[in-house]
Amino acid sequence: MSDSTPLPPVRLPSEAELARDALATPLLSRAARLARWAGTDTRVDSGGGLAEDQLPAAAEALGLPVADADPETVEDALAEASEAWRAAVDTGLVEVVDEEEGTVRAGENLALLTAGAPADVLRIWLDALDAAIADATVPDLDELVDALDEGGEIDFSTLDWDPEAEAEFLEGVLANLYLLTADERAPEGAPVPLPALAASVIVPPDVAEPTDAMMEEVSTAMMRLDDQFRILQGTGLADFRPVDEALLVEDGEAAPQARDEEMLEDLERYGVVRLTPLGLYGLRARLLDAGHAAPTVGELADKGADALLDGTAHYGPTAARSETELWLASREPLDAARELLAAARGGDPAAPLRRLHCQQALSLVGTEAEPALREVLDDPELGGLARVWLAEHGAADIPAPSQDLVFWLTVDTLAAQLAAEGNSAELVALVEGLAAQHSAFFDTAWRVDHPATAEVLEAMGRLHPDKKIAKEARKAAFKARSQQGD
Repeated sequence: MSDSTPLPPVRLPSEAELARDALATPLLSRAARLARWAGTDTRVDSGGGLAEDQLPAAAEALGLPVADADPETVEDALAEASEAWRAAVDTGLVEVVDEEEGTVRAGENLALLTAGAPADVLRIWLDALDAAIADATVPDLDELVDALDEGGEIDFSTLDWDPEAEAEFLEGVLANLYLLTADERAPEGAPVPLPALAASVIVPPDVAEPTDAMMEEVSTAMMRLDDQFRILQGTGLADFRPVDEALLVEDGEAAPQARDEEMLEDLERYGVVRLTPLGLYGLRARLLDAGHAAPTVGELADKGADALLDGTAHYGPTAARSETELWLASREPLDAARELLAAARGGDPAAPLRRLHCQQALSLVGTEAEPALREVLDDPELGGLARVWLAEHGAADIPAPSQDLVFWLTVDTLAAQLAAEGNSAELVALVEGLAAQHSAFFDTAWRVDHPATAEVLEAMGRLHPDKKIAKEARKAAFKARSQQGD
Protein backbone atom coordinates (compact mmCIF):
# COMPACT_ATOMS: atom_id res chain seq x y z
CA MET A 1 0.00 0.00 0.00
CA SER A 2 1.60 3.25 -1.12
CA ASP A 3 1.35 6.49 0.81
CA SER A 4 -0.78 7.96 -2.00
CA THR A 5 -3.34 5.16 -1.94
CA PRO A 6 -6.64 6.65 -0.75
CA LEU A 7 -7.92 4.73 2.26
CA PRO A 8 -11.64 4.22 2.85
CA PRO A 9 -13.13 6.41 5.58
CA VAL A 10 -13.90 4.86 8.95
CA ARG A 11 -16.43 5.64 11.66
CA LEU A 12 -14.95 6.16 15.11
CA PRO A 13 -16.56 6.68 18.51
CA SER A 14 -15.89 9.92 20.38
CA GLU A 15 -12.51 10.47 22.01
CA ALA A 16 -14.16 10.14 25.42
CA GLU A 17 -15.50 6.67 24.55
CA LEU A 18 -12.17 5.61 23.08
CA ALA A 19 -10.31 6.87 26.16
CA ARG A 20 -12.58 4.81 28.42
CA ASP A 21 -11.83 1.75 26.29
CA ALA A 22 -8.10 2.49 26.50
CA LEU A 23 -8.16 2.76 30.30
CA ALA A 24 -9.94 -0.60 30.49
CA THR A 25 -7.38 -2.49 28.40
CA PRO A 26 -5.41 -5.10 30.38
CA LEU A 27 -2.05 -3.67 29.38
CA LEU A 28 -2.69 -0.03 30.30
CA SER A 29 -4.77 -0.73 33.38
CA ARG A 30 -2.10 -3.08 34.77
CA ALA A 31 0.66 -0.62 33.92
CA ALA A 32 -1.19 2.09 35.84
CA ARG A 33 -1.71 -0.20 38.85
CA LEU A 34 1.99 -1.00 39.01
CA ALA A 35 2.91 2.67 38.61
CA ARG A 36 0.76 3.46 41.64
CA TRP A 37 2.14 0.42 43.52
CA ALA A 38 5.78 1.42 43.00
CA GLY A 39 7.47 3.19 45.91
CA THR A 40 10.84 4.32 47.19
CA ASP A 41 11.93 0.72 47.69
CA THR A 42 11.13 -0.32 44.14
CA ARG A 43 14.20 -1.18 42.11
CA VAL A 44 14.82 -1.75 38.41
CA ASP A 45 17.65 -3.32 36.46
CA SER A 46 19.91 -1.59 33.94
CA GLY A 47 17.30 -1.91 31.22
CA GLY A 48 14.51 -0.39 33.31
CA GLY A 49 12.85 -3.74 33.94
CA LEU A 50 11.55 -4.54 37.40
CA ALA A 51 14.16 -6.29 39.58
CA GLU A 52 13.59 -10.03 39.57
CA ASP A 53 13.10 -10.30 43.33
CA GLN A 54 10.26 -7.76 43.17
CA LEU A 55 8.26 -9.50 40.45
CA PRO A 56 6.26 -11.70 42.88
CA ALA A 57 5.08 -8.62 44.81
CA ALA A 58 4.21 -6.88 41.55
CA ALA A 59 2.21 -9.92 40.41
CA GLU A 60 0.33 -9.94 43.72
CA ALA A 61 -0.43 -6.21 43.30
CA LEU A 62 -2.06 -7.11 39.99
CA GLY A 63 -4.08 -9.91 41.55
CA LEU A 64 -2.18 -12.58 39.66
CA PRO A 65 -1.78 -16.03 41.28
CA VAL A 66 1.68 -16.59 42.79
CA ALA A 67 1.09 -17.96 46.28
CA ASP A 68 0.51 -21.72 46.41
CA ALA A 69 0.28 -21.89 42.62
CA ASP A 70 1.98 -24.45 40.40
CA PRO A 71 5.32 -23.45 38.86
CA GLU A 72 3.89 -22.88 35.37
CA THR A 73 1.15 -20.60 36.70
CA VAL A 74 3.68 -18.65 38.76
CA GLU A 75 5.97 -18.29 35.74
CA ASP A 76 3.10 -16.91 33.65
CA ALA A 77 2.11 -14.48 36.41
CA LEU A 78 5.65 -13.15 36.75
CA ALA A 79 5.91 -12.73 32.97
CA GLU A 80 2.66 -10.75 32.92
CA ALA A 81 3.85 -8.54 35.78
CA SER A 82 7.11 -7.91 33.95
CA GLU A 83 5.22 -7.02 30.78
CA ALA A 84 2.95 -4.60 32.67
CA TRP A 85 5.96 -2.90 34.25
CA ARG A 86 7.67 -2.46 30.88
CA ALA A 87 4.46 -0.86 29.59
CA ALA A 88 4.47 1.52 32.57
CA VAL A 89 8.03 2.58 31.73
CA ASP A 90 7.39 2.78 27.97
CA THR A 91 4.38 5.05 28.48
CA GLY A 92 5.94 7.39 31.03
CA LEU A 93 3.73 6.23 33.90
CA VAL A 94 6.98 5.41 35.72
CA GLU A 95 10.32 7.22 35.41
CA VAL A 96 13.76 5.96 36.36
CA VAL A 97 15.31 8.46 38.80
CA ASP A 98 18.81 6.99 39.12
CA GLU A 99 20.03 4.34 36.67
CA GLU A 100 22.92 3.24 38.90
CA GLU A 101 20.76 2.92 41.99
CA GLY A 102 17.81 1.63 39.96
CA THR A 103 15.34 3.92 41.72
CA VAL A 104 12.04 5.04 40.21
CA ARG A 105 9.20 7.49 40.75
CA ALA A 106 5.77 8.10 39.31
CA GLY A 107 5.92 9.65 35.85
CA GLU A 108 4.11 12.79 34.75
CA ASN A 109 1.79 10.75 32.55
CA LEU A 110 0.33 8.85 35.51
CA ALA A 111 -1.73 11.83 36.67
CA LEU A 112 -3.02 12.34 33.11
CA LEU A 113 -4.85 9.01 33.23
CA THR A 114 -7.29 10.47 35.76
CA ALA A 115 -6.94 14.25 35.39
CA GLY A 116 -6.03 14.61 31.72
CA ALA A 117 -8.20 15.02 28.66
CA PRO A 118 -9.30 12.00 26.58
CA ALA A 119 -6.64 12.94 24.02
CA ASP A 120 -3.97 12.60 26.73
CA VAL A 121 -5.16 9.11 27.64
CA LEU A 122 -5.21 8.07 23.98
CA ARG A 123 -1.69 9.41 23.44
CA ILE A 124 -0.44 7.29 26.35
CA TRP A 125 -2.29 4.25 25.03
CA LEU A 126 -0.76 4.77 21.57
CA ASP A 127 2.69 4.69 23.16
CA ALA A 128 1.78 1.37 24.79
CA LEU A 129 0.50 0.04 21.46
CA ASP A 130 3.67 1.07 19.62
CA ALA A 131 5.82 -0.70 22.21
CA ALA A 132 3.66 -3.84 22.06
CA ILE A 133 3.83 -3.97 18.25
CA ALA A 134 7.61 -3.65 18.44
CA ASP A 135 7.71 -6.47 21.02
CA ALA A 136 5.56 -8.67 18.79
CA THR A 137 8.23 -8.68 16.10
CA VAL A 138 10.98 -9.90 18.45
CA PRO A 139 11.80 -13.64 18.69
CA ASP A 140 11.41 -15.63 21.88
CA LEU A 141 13.86 -14.55 24.63
CA ASP A 142 15.47 -17.98 24.77
CA GLU A 143 16.25 -17.73 21.05
CA LEU A 144 17.84 -14.32 21.57
CA VAL A 145 20.01 -15.60 24.43
CA ASP A 146 21.20 -18.50 22.29
CA ALA A 147 22.09 -16.03 19.52
CA LEU A 148 24.38 -13.86 21.68
CA ASP A 149 27.99 -13.92 20.51
CA GLU A 150 31.05 -13.64 22.77
CA GLY A 151 30.81 -9.85 22.76
CA GLY A 152 27.22 -9.90 23.93
CA GLU A 153 25.85 -8.83 20.54
CA ILE A 154 23.04 -10.69 18.79
CA ASP A 155 24.25 -12.78 15.86
CA PHE A 156 21.25 -12.45 13.54
CA SER A 157 22.72 -15.01 11.15
CA THR A 158 21.93 -17.76 13.68
CA LEU A 159 18.29 -16.67 13.87
CA ASP A 160 15.63 -17.17 11.25
CA TRP A 161 14.75 -13.53 11.82
CA ASP A 162 15.28 -10.29 9.95
CA PRO A 163 14.22 -7.40 12.22
CA GLU A 164 13.35 -5.04 9.36
CA ALA A 165 11.52 -7.71 7.36
CA GLU A 166 9.61 -8.87 10.44
CA ALA A 167 8.51 -5.32 11.28
CA GLU A 168 7.53 -4.69 7.66
CA PHE A 169 5.50 -7.91 7.57
CA LEU A 170 3.52 -7.08 10.71
CA GLU A 171 2.94 -3.49 9.59
CA GLY A 172 1.63 -4.82 6.27
CA VAL A 173 -0.69 -7.24 8.04
CA LEU A 174 -2.06 -4.52 10.33
CA ALA A 175 -2.55 -2.15 7.38
CA ASN A 176 -4.48 -4.85 5.49
CA LEU A 177 -6.55 -5.60 8.60
CA TYR A 178 -7.44 -1.89 8.72
CA LEU A 179 -8.42 -1.93 5.03
CA LEU A 180 -10.54 -5.05 5.42
CA THR A 181 -12.29 -3.54 8.43
CA ALA A 182 -12.89 -0.19 6.71
CA ASP A 183 -14.17 -1.73 3.47
CA GLU A 184 -17.92 -1.12 3.51
CA ARG A 185 -18.46 -4.03 1.11
CA ALA A 186 -17.52 -6.43 3.92
CA PRO A 187 -20.09 -7.36 6.59
CA GLU A 188 -19.73 -4.95 9.50
CA GLY A 189 -17.91 -6.50 12.44
CA ALA A 190 -17.01 -9.67 10.56
CA PRO A 191 -13.82 -11.33 11.90
CA VAL A 192 -10.91 -11.93 9.53
CA PRO A 193 -9.45 -15.46 9.49
CA LEU A 194 -5.70 -15.57 10.05
CA PRO A 195 -5.07 -17.58 6.85
CA ALA A 196 -6.85 -14.88 4.81
CA LEU A 197 -4.90 -12.15 6.59
CA ALA A 198 -1.59 -13.91 6.00
CA ALA A 199 -2.47 -14.53 2.36
CA SER A 200 -3.28 -10.83 1.88
CA VAL A 201 0.41 -9.94 2.28
CA ILE A 202 1.93 -13.04 0.70
CA VAL A 203 -0.20 -13.96 -2.33
CA PRO A 204 -0.12 -11.27 -5.05
CA PRO A 205 -3.61 -9.91 -5.85
CA ASP A 206 -3.36 -10.93 -9.50
CA VAL A 207 -2.70 -14.60 -8.65
CA ALA A 208 -5.90 -16.61 -9.08
CA GLU A 209 -4.46 -19.94 -7.90
CA PRO A 210 -1.67 -19.75 -5.28
CA THR A 211 1.21 -22.17 -5.70
CA ASP A 212 2.05 -24.84 -3.15
CA ALA A 213 5.07 -22.77 -2.10
CA MET A 214 2.83 -19.75 -1.49
CA MET A 215 0.39 -21.80 0.56
CA GLU A 216 3.21 -23.22 2.65
CA GLU A 217 4.42 -19.67 3.29
CA VAL A 218 0.86 -18.66 4.24
CA SER A 219 0.72 -21.53 6.76
CA THR A 220 4.00 -20.48 8.37
CA ALA A 221 2.97 -16.82 8.44
CA MET A 222 -0.39 -17.76 9.97
CA MET A 223 1.31 -19.38 12.94
CA ARG A 224 3.61 -16.38 13.27
CA LEU A 225 0.55 -14.12 13.38
CA ASP A 226 -1.03 -16.37 15.98
CA ASP A 227 1.95 -15.71 18.27
CA GLN A 228 1.98 -11.98 17.49
CA PHE A 229 -1.72 -11.39 18.13
CA ARG A 230 -1.41 -13.25 21.44
CA ILE A 231 1.15 -10.59 22.42
CA LEU A 232 -1.05 -7.75 21.16
CA GLN A 233 -4.24 -9.05 22.79
CA GLY A 234 -3.72 -7.10 26.02
CA THR A 235 -3.53 -3.78 24.17
CA GLY A 236 -7.22 -3.87 23.25
CA LEU A 237 -6.26 -3.63 19.57
CA ALA A 238 -8.36 -6.58 18.50
CA ASP A 239 -10.64 -9.38 19.59
CA PHE A 240 -8.61 -12.49 18.87
CA ARG A 241 -9.34 -16.19 18.81
CA PRO A 242 -6.11 -18.23 18.53
CA VAL A 243 -5.54 -21.22 16.30
CA ASP A 244 -7.40 -24.27 17.60
CA GLU A 245 -4.70 -26.31 19.35
CA ALA A 246 -6.37 -29.52 18.22
CA LEU A 247 -5.19 -28.70 14.71
CA LEU A 248 -1.53 -28.61 15.66
CA VAL A 249 0.71 -31.64 15.31
CA GLU A 250 2.00 -33.34 18.42
CA ASP A 251 5.35 -31.59 18.61
CA GLY A 252 3.56 -28.23 18.58
CA GLU A 253 5.99 -26.74 16.08
CA ALA A 254 4.82 -27.53 12.59
CA ALA A 255 2.13 -25.29 11.13
CA PRO A 256 -1.13 -26.77 9.83
CA GLN A 257 -1.21 -26.85 6.07
CA ALA A 258 -3.26 -24.00 4.63
CA ARG A 259 -4.47 -26.11 1.72
CA ASP A 260 -6.10 -28.74 3.93
CA GLU A 261 -9.78 -29.38 3.17
CA GLU A 262 -10.56 -28.72 6.81
CA MET A 263 -9.08 -25.24 6.58
CA LEU A 264 -11.11 -24.42 3.50
CA GLU A 265 -14.29 -25.58 5.21
CA ASP A 266 -13.76 -23.92 8.60
CA LEU A 267 -11.29 -21.06 8.44
CA GLU A 268 -12.24 -19.81 11.89
CA ARG A 269 -10.60 -22.83 13.54
CA TYR A 270 -7.33 -21.47 12.22
CA GLY A 271 -7.65 -18.27 14.23
CA VAL A 272 -9.65 -15.11 13.63
CA VAL A 273 -9.04 -11.47 14.47
CA ARG A 274 -11.40 -8.50 14.56
CA LEU A 275 -10.31 -4.90 15.12
CA THR A 276 -12.00 -3.15 18.01
CA PRO A 277 -13.05 0.51 17.65
CA LEU A 278 -10.00 1.35 19.76
CA GLY A 279 -7.83 -0.76 17.47
CA LEU A 280 -9.24 0.99 14.42
CA TYR A 281 -8.35 4.32 16.04
CA GLY A 282 -4.84 3.10 16.87
CA LEU A 283 -4.03 1.76 13.42
CA ARG A 284 -5.43 4.90 11.81
CA ALA A 285 -3.10 7.00 13.98
CA ARG A 286 -0.14 4.88 12.87
CA LEU A 287 -1.17 5.18 9.21
CA LEU A 288 -1.45 8.95 9.55
CA ASP A 289 2.03 9.07 11.08
CA ALA A 290 3.30 7.06 8.10
CA GLY A 291 1.93 9.69 5.70
CA HIS A 292 -1.29 8.01 4.57
CA ALA A 293 -4.56 9.84 4.09
CA ALA A 294 -6.94 8.03 6.45
CA PRO A 295 -10.24 9.96 6.63
CA THR A 296 -13.03 9.54 9.16
CA VAL A 297 -16.71 9.99 8.45
CA GLY A 298 -17.78 13.42 9.69
CA GLU A 299 -14.48 15.25 9.30
CA LEU A 300 -15.82 17.23 6.30
CA ALA A 301 -18.98 18.43 8.03
CA ASP A 302 -17.56 21.86 8.90
CA LYS A 303 -15.75 22.38 5.59
CA GLY A 304 -16.91 23.94 2.32
CA ALA A 305 -18.84 22.20 -0.44
CA ASP A 306 -15.68 21.99 -2.55
CA ALA A 307 -13.98 19.95 0.19
CA LEU A 308 -17.06 17.74 0.52
CA LEU A 309 -17.31 16.95 -3.20
CA ASP A 310 -13.58 16.36 -3.59
CA GLY A 311 -13.24 14.48 -0.33
CA THR A 312 -16.05 12.01 -1.00
CA ALA A 313 -14.96 11.38 -4.59
CA HIS A 314 -13.53 7.98 -3.70
CA TYR A 315 -15.73 7.08 -0.74
CA GLY A 316 -18.01 4.08 -0.91
CA PRO A 317 -21.70 4.94 -1.40
CA THR A 318 -22.65 4.36 2.25
CA ALA A 319 -19.82 6.49 3.64
CA ALA A 320 -20.39 9.23 1.05
CA ARG A 321 -24.08 9.44 1.96
CA SER A 322 -23.32 9.55 5.70
CA GLU A 323 -20.71 12.26 5.19
CA THR A 324 -23.09 14.30 3.05
CA GLU A 325 -25.95 13.96 5.53
CA LEU A 326 -23.70 15.27 8.31
CA TRP A 327 -22.64 18.18 6.08
CA LEU A 328 -26.24 19.05 5.19
CA ALA A 329 -27.44 18.81 8.80
CA SER A 330 -25.75 22.09 9.78
CA ARG A 331 -26.96 24.10 6.76
CA GLU A 332 -30.17 25.54 5.41
CA PRO A 333 -31.30 23.54 2.35
CA LEU A 334 -31.35 26.47 -0.07
CA ASP A 335 -27.93 27.76 1.01
CA ALA A 336 -26.50 24.23 0.87
CA ALA A 337 -27.84 23.69 -2.66
CA ARG A 338 -26.32 26.93 -3.92
CA GLU A 339 -22.97 26.11 -2.34
CA LEU A 340 -22.96 22.61 -3.82
CA LEU A 341 -23.83 23.86 -7.30
CA ALA A 342 -21.09 26.50 -7.19
CA ALA A 343 -18.53 23.88 -6.14
CA ALA A 344 -19.60 21.53 -8.97
CA ARG A 345 -18.56 23.88 -11.74
CA GLY A 346 -15.33 23.46 -13.64
CA GLY A 347 -13.63 21.95 -16.67
CA ASP A 348 -10.82 20.16 -14.84
CA PRO A 349 -10.53 16.34 -14.99
CA ALA A 350 -12.15 15.93 -11.55
CA ALA A 351 -15.16 18.12 -12.38
CA PRO A 352 -17.46 15.39 -13.81
CA LEU A 353 -17.10 13.34 -10.63
CA ARG A 354 -17.75 16.46 -8.53
CA ARG A 355 -20.98 17.03 -10.45
CA LEU A 356 -22.02 13.42 -9.95
CA HIS A 357 -21.49 13.75 -6.19
CA CYS A 358 -23.25 17.11 -6.27
CA GLN A 359 -26.26 15.45 -7.90
CA GLN A 360 -26.22 12.70 -5.27
CA ALA A 361 -25.95 15.27 -2.47
CA LEU A 362 -28.81 17.31 -3.89
CA SER A 363 -31.00 14.20 -3.90
CA LEU A 364 -30.91 14.43 -0.09
CA VAL A 365 -32.18 18.03 -0.09
CA GLY A 366 -35.89 18.80 0.01
CA THR A 367 -38.00 21.04 -2.23
CA GLU A 368 -36.81 24.11 -0.31
CA ALA A 369 -33.79 24.01 -2.61
CA GLU A 370 -35.83 24.41 -5.82
CA PRO A 371 -34.95 28.11 -6.38
CA ALA A 372 -31.24 27.24 -6.44
CA LEU A 373 -31.79 24.62 -9.15
CA ARG A 374 -33.91 26.96 -11.28
CA GLU A 375 -31.16 29.58 -11.09
CA VAL A 376 -28.77 27.31 -13.03
CA LEU A 377 -31.13 26.00 -15.72
CA ASP A 378 -29.28 28.00 -18.38
CA ASP A 379 -25.85 27.05 -17.07
CA PRO A 380 -24.13 24.79 -19.64
CA GLU A 381 -22.45 22.70 -16.90
CA LEU A 382 -25.29 22.53 -14.38
CA GLY A 383 -28.47 22.88 -16.44
CA GLY A 384 -28.73 19.17 -17.14
CA LEU A 385 -28.46 17.98 -13.54
CA ALA A 386 -30.82 20.80 -12.50
CA ARG A 387 -33.50 19.49 -14.86
CA VAL A 388 -33.01 15.96 -13.54
CA TRP A 389 -33.44 17.17 -9.93
CA LEU A 390 -36.54 19.26 -10.74
CA ALA A 391 -38.16 16.35 -12.58
CA GLU A 392 -37.43 13.94 -9.74
CA HIS A 393 -39.02 16.37 -7.27
CA GLY A 394 -42.19 16.82 -9.35
CA ALA A 395 -41.52 20.45 -10.27
CA ALA A 396 -43.68 22.10 -12.96
CA ASP A 397 -42.67 24.18 -15.98
CA ILE A 398 -39.29 22.56 -16.56
CA PRO A 399 -37.91 23.86 -19.88
CA ALA A 400 -36.96 21.14 -22.33
CA PRO A 401 -33.20 20.71 -22.75
CA SER A 402 -31.51 21.35 -26.07
CA GLN A 403 -29.84 18.48 -27.88
CA ASP A 404 -26.46 20.03 -27.14
CA LEU A 405 -27.24 20.01 -23.43
CA VAL A 406 -28.43 16.38 -23.55
CA PHE A 407 -25.23 15.22 -25.24
CA TRP A 408 -23.04 17.34 -22.94
CA LEU A 409 -24.72 15.82 -19.88
CA THR A 410 -24.28 12.33 -21.35
CA VAL A 411 -20.54 12.84 -21.85
CA ASP A 412 -20.23 14.38 -18.37
CA THR A 413 -22.05 11.44 -16.78
CA LEU A 414 -19.90 8.87 -18.57
CA ALA A 415 -16.73 10.75 -17.60
CA ALA A 416 -17.86 10.72 -13.97
CA GLN A 417 -18.62 7.00 -14.07
CA LEU A 418 -15.21 6.30 -15.60
CA ALA A 419 -13.52 8.23 -12.81
CA ALA A 420 -15.61 6.58 -10.10
CA GLU A 421 -15.71 2.96 -11.23
CA GLY A 422 -13.32 2.40 -14.12
CA ASN A 423 -14.37 -0.32 -16.54
CA SER A 424 -17.23 -1.68 -14.43
CA ALA A 425 -20.03 -3.94 -15.63
CA GLU A 426 -22.50 -1.10 -14.96
CA LEU A 427 -20.54 1.23 -17.21
CA VAL A 428 -20.41 -1.37 -19.97
CA ALA A 429 -24.19 -1.72 -19.76
CA LEU A 430 -24.59 2.06 -19.92
CA VAL A 431 -22.35 2.26 -23.00
CA GLU A 432 -24.30 -0.50 -24.74
CA GLY A 433 -27.61 1.18 -23.91
CA LEU A 434 -26.54 4.54 -25.26
CA ALA A 435 -25.30 3.12 -28.54
CA ALA A 436 -28.51 1.07 -28.93
CA GLN A 437 -30.86 4.00 -28.25
CA HIS A 438 -29.16 6.47 -30.59
CA SER A 439 -28.12 5.02 -33.95
CA ALA A 440 -26.31 8.22 -34.88
CA PHE A 441 -24.88 8.82 -31.43
CA PHE A 442 -21.24 8.95 -32.51
CA ASP A 443 -21.96 11.27 -35.44
CA THR A 444 -23.00 13.92 -32.94
CA ALA A 445 -21.03 12.98 -29.83
CA TRP A 446 -17.60 13.86 -31.18
CA ARG A 447 -18.73 17.48 -31.63
CA VAL A 448 -19.68 17.88 -27.95
CA ASP A 449 -17.75 20.76 -26.38
CA HIS A 450 -16.69 18.91 -23.26
CA PRO A 451 -13.06 18.45 -22.10
CA ALA A 452 -13.61 14.69 -21.66
CA THR A 453 -15.35 13.98 -24.99
CA ALA A 454 -12.40 12.21 -26.64
CA GLU A 455 -11.61 10.22 -23.49
CA VAL A 456 -15.24 9.09 -23.14
CA LEU A 457 -15.48 8.03 -26.78
CA GLU A 458 -12.21 6.10 -26.50
CA ALA A 459 -13.61 4.31 -23.45
CA MET A 460 -16.78 3.45 -25.36
CA GLY A 461 -14.65 1.99 -28.12
CA ARG A 462 -12.75 -0.06 -25.58
CA LEU A 463 -15.79 -1.28 -23.67
CA HIS A 464 -18.45 -1.96 -26.29
CA PRO A 465 -18.56 -5.69 -27.14
CA ASP A 466 -19.76 -5.10 -30.73
CA LYS A 467 -16.64 -4.64 -32.89
CA LYS A 468 -18.45 -2.50 -35.47
CA ILE A 469 -19.84 -0.11 -32.89
CA ALA A 470 -16.51 -0.05 -31.04
CA LYS A 471 -14.80 0.98 -34.27
CA GLU A 472 -17.33 3.81 -34.75
CA ALA A 473 -16.56 5.01 -31.26
CA ARG A 474 -12.81 5.03 -31.89
CA LYS A 475 -13.30 6.99 -35.13
CA ALA A 476 -15.43 9.52 -33.28
CA ALA A 477 -12.75 9.79 -30.58
CA PHE A 478 -10.15 10.55 -33.27
CA LYS A 479 -12.36 13.33 -34.67
CA ALA A 480 -12.85 14.75 -31.18
CA ARG A 481 -9.09 14.76 -30.58
CA SER A 482 -8.55 16.55 -33.91
CA GLN A 483 -11.23 19.12 -33.08
CA GLN A 484 -9.68 19.79 -29.68
CA GLY A 485 -6.25 20.12 -31.26
CA ASP A 486 -4.72 17.23 -29.27
